[in-house]
Amino acid sequence: MRVYLDHNATAPVRSEAIQTVADALRAGGNASSVHAAGRAARASMERARAAIARHVCARAEDLVFTSGGSEANTLAIHAARQLGVERLIISAIEHEAVRAAAEASGLPVEIWPVDTSGRVDLSWLETRLNDSGNESLLIALMAANNETGVIQPYAAAGRLIREAGHYFHIDAVQMTGKADFDFAGSLAHFAALSSHKAGGPQGAGALIAACDAQVAPLIHGGGQEKNRRGGTENVAGICGFAAAVEAAAADAGEADRQRALRDRLEQTLKAKAPEVVIWGAEAERLPNTTCLSAPGWPSEIQVIALDLEGFEVSAGSACSSGKVRKSAVLDAMGASEEHAKTALRISLGWTTTQDDIDRFANAWLSNYERVRPRAAAAV
Repeated sequence: MRVYLDHNATAPVRSEAIQTVADALRAGGNASSVHAAGRAARASMERARAAIARHVCARAEDLVFTSGGSEANTLAIHAARQLGVERLIISAIEHEAVRAAAEASGLPVEIWPVDTSGRVDLSWLETRLNDSGNESLLIALMAANNETGVIQPYAAAGRLIREAGHYFHIDAVQMTGKADFDFAGSLAHFAALSSHKAGGPQGAGALIAACDAQVAPLIHGGGQEKNRRGGTENVAGICGFAAAVEAAAADAGEADRQRALRDRLEQTLKAKAPEVVIWGAEAERLPNTTCLSAPGWPSEIQVIALDLEGFEVSAGSACSSGKVRKSAVLDAMGASEEHAKTALRISLGWTTTQDDIDRFANAWLSNYERVRPRAAAAV
């Protein structure tokens, strides 16, 4: 029996979402049509918009539905020029979707450093904002890192950025379905969300755009989403997105359960292999995420060995077309070359059981024992 421990890449689709998607597909209808089927599709989509907005403390009218988190992040960066932004500041641990969009924007890009725990340096930000003069800035910060799970002080950053009169974007993709996210409390102008991280279908996401932040469409078409994103809306995906978010929110105690399993895994591995490094362990993290380095055991070899044992995990981000490369996140945290090339991400979810964790720990330790003599020499 295979064990899936890669929820940060994509979560298994929840049964509630599957049923909702099936119902929407059977109902059919284009949400832009004025006949009965179209009106019913529009009503379903607007109920979904309201449900998602409610769970992230945002106004329903501020949600722009997209194809996923990457498009939502890109849409926020794309808005920078319309807002008169002259420079982008992105944290050193941003997802590739933000990094690539920033590079493609044509605007100067500055990197906001993190400490060894993977948290951004707020004192650096405060100093940089004080020195900004009349230059207009857009600052991008992910709420929780996809590789380490480290939760960022985004609300504190939002206060500093708002007080200084600049723009703020949050990549909240990894928060969706895993931890509470308060858009209003963050004081952000934009935030990206994704369906499939919460157990909804792939191909659906949203950008929250506050009332004082304009959005210029990337995709032009029939004026959907209040002229902010053209194209026929993915009604079934959007409804499934909302169903997953609501199911996750109704799972009382699930975060604590996953945290206990995560801690059990880390304690078991450290007890038998104390040289293993747990990245971000001293910081607040998502309850489901462990990122570890095992000296002498390359990431890609770990992934293959564990896959052969029936366990599905990742070497850092799973969003690079299957490529395994040195983690920019761990590099920013000051990881050595040896530690960076041996990093493994284990991300739990609503399907994970204690038996899964115990079996994985045993398999990991058994395989690590084969390379451990070389690992000891490498430390």
